[in-house]
Amino acid sequence: MKDMPLTVRRSIELLGIALVGAIFVIGNDIIMPVIMAFFISIVLLPVFRFLRKYKFPEVAAIILPILLVLIFVGAIVWFFSSQIGILVADFPQIKSNVNTHLKSLSEWFSSISHVSTTEQMKFITEKSDDLLGMAGKAASGAAVTLSSIFVFVGLLPIYIYLMLFYKDILLRFIFMWFKPDHHPKVKEAIYETEAIIKNYLIGLLIQVTYMTILLGGILLLIGIKHALLIGVIFAILNLIPYVGALMGNIIGVLLTLTSSTELWPVVTVLGVIAVVQFLDNNILMPKIVGSKVKINALFAILGVIIGGSIAGVSGMFLSMPIIAVLKVIFDRTETFKQWGVLFGDERPSKSPMTFASFRKKKAVPAKPGVEKTKEKD
Repeated sequence: MKDMPLTVRRSIELLGIALVGAIFVIGNDIIMPVIMAFFISIVLLPVFRFLRKYKFPEVAAIILPILLVLIFVGAIVWFFSSQIGILVADFPQIKSNVNTHLKSLSEWFSSISHVSTTEQMKFITEKSDDLLGMAGKAASGAAVTLSSIFVFVGLLPIYIYLMLFYKDILLRFIFMWFKPDHHPKVKEAIYETEAIIKNYLIGLLIQVTYMTILLGGILLLIGIKHALLIGVIFAILNLIPYVGALMGNIIGVLLTLTSSTELWPVVTVLGVIAVVQFLDNNILMPKIVGSKVKINALFAILGVIIGGSIAGVSGMFLSMPIIAVLKVIFDRTETFKQWGVLFGDERPSKSPMTFASFRKKKAVPAKPGVEKTKEKD
């Protein structure tokens, strides 16, 4: 490939990217569970090795960690179902609070415009009918979505089991792709990839735990209704870089508005979220999980958006570890090293336009990026 003209090599790279993107778009229902299972199996590897060290049978050493994951997921599902039950029980009060807020909003809008309350109610009624129509269409496809979720969840434990069981075959397959002279680099890349994925996913689990305790606990002490639900929802959505925090704020405000007729709880919720986020971004997470691979903010946001468009929420969650793993691979290959530089956060200390040495594929003095990304690799 090195003997080919530069334009041909770059064209092949771009065609390869387009082909991989098309495969992900077409086969995301098959590919995403496999990638998710791969990441979870990497996290479970230390438990598997620990059990094997104490002479557990191989099958038992695989099944026990998977059972722990299923129990953890079951606990989350139970929590959400109990919280939704509380919301349903409070529905009459929620409806009354929403009507109060709508009335106040209508009076305020009438005071700054010439639109009467009657016209506003007519507009709201029409839009409500449209929303109900859209909800009906969405409900008609809910059975398909629910069945796909059950297939996803059902296949995940099977994939995890088989990946742990056949891990040596998969590793041999990877090594056979490369010449023996390259095997030390391949081995190094495998170890670093394993460390990155473990640090990232365990870091996310730790983050969800302490953010739920901090945010939910503070809101509960202040007296905000549905405090724990707001804490858990925000902690989970905050795992999606940049976009998730905004969504968590919006949901927190909506839940607070529906449970109170006053505005001070909303301000309190936003203030507590801001403080907890500041602690998370600047103190807690950097201390708990040191970042080994830094992704710049531009490609972090693009990765989240592209992952979401390809595979929905699961694609948004998995975008950052996938980009981090790709950067590890690119940094160790001469052909694709420029892509690793493009994903990274290491800005050259001097302009490549002025200094020719900064245009070459070699390590250069670097300075930190303008913004720190939110991944915990």
